Amino acid sequence: MRSPDESAKMPPGAGRGTAMRTRFAAPVRALAMLCLSVVGIGVAVLVVASAALMLVGVGRYVFPSAVSLLRRVTDAARWLAGRVGVEIERPYGPETGAVALLKARTTWRDVLWAVLEPIIGTWAAALALGMPLYGVYGVAVQPFVWQANARAGGANAYGVIHVTSTATALAAIPVGLALIALGLYIGPKLLRLRARWTGALLGPSRTTALEHRVETLVETRSDSVDAQAAELRRIERDLHDGAQARLVAVGMGLGNAERLFDEDPAAARELLAVAREASAKALDELRDLVRGVHPPVLADRGLADAIRALALDSLLDVDVSAELPGRPTPPVESAVYFAVNELLANTSKHAGAVAVRVALDYRNGVLTCDVVDDGGGGADPARGTGLRGIHSRLAVFDGTIAIHSPLGGPTRIRLEVPCAIRSA
Repeated sequence: MRSPDESAKMPPGAGRGTAMRTRFAAPVRALAMLCLSVVGIGVAVLVVASAALMLVGVGRYVFPSAVSLLRRVTDAARWLAGRVGVEIERPYGPETGAVALLKARTTWRDVLWAVLEPIIGTWAAALALGMPLYGVYGVAVQPFVWQANARAGGANAYGVIHVTSTATALAAIPVGLALIALGLYIGPKLLRLRARWTGALLGPSRTTALEHRVETLVETRSDSVDAQAAELRRIERDLHDGAQARLVAVGMGLGNAERLFDEDPAAARELLAVAREASAKALDELRDLVRGVHPPVLADRGLADAIRALALDSLLDVDVSAELPGRPTPPVESAVYFAVNELLANTSKHAGAVAVRVALDYRNGVLTCDVVDDGGGGADPARGTGLRGIHSRLAVFDGTIAIHSPLGGPTRIRLEVPCAIRSA
C-alpha cells in the first residue's frame, strides 16, 4: 500500500526530486542488501545447526534464539524492500516454543530465502552497486593511475578501452559517466525486482494468507455485528426518547381536544395547535434520525456530492476533489461517507486545523480517499475510539486506513476500500 505521503499532491518538481533521491540511494541500499545476504547465510547455518542439536537436547535452548535472530535479518530485508517500493507483510504466527518454531513453515521459508538469496538475488544488488562504482572509477580514478600502472608493467584496461595514453584515459571518462547514469537509472528497477523475489519467500504463503484472511473475517464480522447492535440500540433510544415521546404527547393532546370540542372550542383549538407543533417537531426528529442512518443526499447524489455537502456544513475550509467513473455499492458509499464525516469531526475538535483537503479516486479496483489537514498532527488511534471505529467500519469490506501524523503536522490519512464501481 502506498503511504499517504506518497499519495498526497506534491508541488511541481517534487516528484522528480523524489525520483532522483531514489536513484542516488539505490547503490547504498544495494550495499546494505549485499551485507544482509552475507549475514543471512551465516544465521541460516546457525538455525540449521541448532535444529540438528535438538536431537541431543541442547538445541532446545539455542534454536529459539537462532530463529529470533534470523527473523531480525528477514525483518531488515522486508524493510529494505519497502524502501524500494515493495511492501512485504510479516507472516509469523504466535508460536514461540522450540518445537513450535521447528514445525513452523515460516522458519524454513526464512532459511530457504537466506540460502537462495546469494544465488538468485545478489546479481541485481551487485549490478545496482557495481555499475555506478565502476563508472566513478573510470571518471575520477582511471585518468590518474594509468601512467603509474604502465610504469609498473601492468596491463591497464577500462572495459573495452585499452588505456595506454592520455587520450585513451580521457576516453574512459564519457564511458564512466554513461555507466554512472545507466547504473543510477536501472538501479531502483533492479532492486525492486530483487525485492519482489524476496517477497515470494518472506511474505505470507498462500496458506498463511488464507489463515490471516479467516482471522480477519471473524474479527471484522464480530466488530460489524457489535456495531450494528449498538446502532440499533441508538436508533431505539432516539425513537423512544424523541419522536415516540412527542407522538404520545400528540395523541394525548388530540384526545383532550376531542373531549373539549363541545364544552370549550377555544381550548380545543389551542390543544390542536400544540399537537400540530409537536407533530412537526416529531417529523423533524424522524428526518434527522433517518439522515443519520443513511443521508438522503448520499442516496440521491452519490458519494462525492455527499462529501461536498459535509464540506459545506463543516466549520473548516474543506476542498473536495473526486475522480470517480461511477458509484460504488451503497454499503461502501455509506462506510466511506461516515468515515470522512468522523475524520472531519475529529479534525474540527482536536487538530486545530483551518483547511482540509479531501481527494477521492478509483484505480485498479480500489476506492481511495485521502484526507489531509494543516493542523498540529499527533493523531493516534490508541488515544481515542474514532480512528479505531473507522478501521472497524472499513475492515468489513477489506478496507484499510493509513495514518501519517507527525507532531507539528500535517496529518495525512488514506482510506482504501477494494470495490467495484457501477459506470455512470
